Amino acid sequence: MLDANLKAQLKSYLERITRPIEIVASLDDGAKSQEMLALLNDIVSSSDKITLDTNGSDARTPSFALNSPGQDIKLRFAGLPMGHEFTSLVLALLQVGGYPSKATEDTIEQARSLTGEFKFETYFSLTCQNCPDVVQALNLLAVLNPNVQHVAIEGSLFQQEVTDRQIMSVPSIYLNGELFGQGRMNLEEILAKIDTSAGDRQAEKLNAKEAFEVLVVGGGPAGSAAAIYAARKGIRTAVAAERFGGQVLDTMAIENFISVQHTEGPKLAVALEEHVKEYEVDIINLQRGEQLIPGQNGEPHQVKFASGGVLKGKTVILATGARWREMNVPGEQQYRNKGVAYCPHCDGPLFKGKRVAVIGGGNSGVEAAIDLAGIVSHVTLLEFDANLRADAVLQRKLHSLPNVTVLTSALTSEVTGDGQKVNGLRYKNRLTGEEITVELEGIFVQIGLLPNTEWLKGTIELSPRGEIIIDQRGETSIPGIFAAGDVTTVPFKQIVIAVGEGAKASLSAFDHLIRSSAPA
Repeated sequence: MLDANLKAQLKSYLERITRPIEIVASLDDGAKSQEMLALLNDIVSSSDKITLDTNGSDARTPSFALNSPGQDIKLRFAGLPMGHEFTSLVLALLQVGGYPSKATEDTIEQARSLTGEFKFETYFSLTCQNCPDVVQALNLLAVLNPNVQHVAIEGSLFQQEVTDRQIMSVPSIYLNGELFGQGRMNLEEILAKIDTSAGDRQAEKLNAKEAFEVLVVGGGPAGSAAAIYAARKGIRTAVAAERFGGQVLDTMAIENFISVQHTEGPKLAVALEEHVKEYEVDIINLQRGEQLIPGQNGEPHQVKFASGGVLKGKTVILATGARWREMNVPGEQQYRNKGVAYCPHCDGPLFKGKRVAVIGGGNSGVEAAIDLAGIVSHVTLLEFDANLRADAVLQRKLHSLPNVTVLTSALTSEVTGDGQKVNGLRYKNRLTGEEITVELEGIFVQIGLLPNTEWLKGTIELSPRGEIIIDQRGETSIPGIFAAGDVTTVPFKQIVIAVGEGAKASLSAFDHLIRSSAPA
């Protein structure tokens, strides 16, 4: 099942386990069960601390559970955890085998203190870059707390469950049989959702902190660079982020970050956070900005967060990034995650053999259509303008595909459905005025980004598009408040540009601190 190189890596990792692991597999005569058996045999051959029992009787077949003698761990994989989920399998083996997690002590203690019964089920796809965070977080929770059990389910292998539960987006997480959440979530976010007093405790911690010299709001490439450059100056720095990595977490392939020939968004996000952690930076996650209160008469600026907490900064760098732009047509919100999706890599496999549309003719839209064409039965790409805006090489590839229809001058006007899921869309031909209906099962929206600045309106100067207006130094309309990255008016929203802008804003903030503290 595993090639020689992967076996060698696995063997090296499994040398770290300190207690025995029992694998109990539930198999049948099918091809997938044979693949799973081959995988499990490879795992067993990689460590003398691992045993395999093939007499399991779980209702989901093929599947396997991981446990350790003397422990009460309820952790199961239903399906083959390969692709992006192979890392989740390796981590699960290490943690079940006693290897400590990298989670903070506070997070581990919070996980162990949970009371009640928590039966989690996560549906994933092998091409989903968002799913491993959820699977790994819930696996760790099951290792840490015997009140928690988790089953990670490969959606394409258990299609009947996916159909019965009308799952059209991954990761989809169920808790005690009810939908708990959809999309990327880390362990801290999951704990915050099930531990209702966690938010109040976090707000108290934030309010007790002294003013930082540089307070960065946002943990994407721009925010990470800003934090590193500030910390290198030896000044007190903090990063408050809703999710570290930002929009990068939702990016599949990254091939234009200079000196890195190829990587994936989640890997880059981890690397960014690890780099920031090399310095004395206070990283505060799960914080969404709600109000900016500029300081008066030399007082520090304040940022109020949705958690109720407030942080203070002598200077502030706003790097809150952007999010996927929505169509804002009837039916879009009603059928969000019920056929309307924004991540083709994550959710594409759920539409295998079905008809889908891609909205948007830029690079993102055309790349999505190309990828989906290899999975679904037919792709209809709709572009508002008269011509596609994607690179020529992508357009040539798109037009070479037999199961793709390209519609230009097409204004999407409505998402239609049967009350439970999408069954089509309506668009207007902008040349003829004709209203046309397309029958399909999925719609992938790829029409650009929207800056995360709603909470800043009325406080600092914004462009008509909602971007923060900055000068050549990255300073906003308020002295001592800077901004960087996709949230600003800087053209060309690219990771490499955001990193540079973050560094520039940080150096400008340091210069401001020096000048404002110098004696007259």
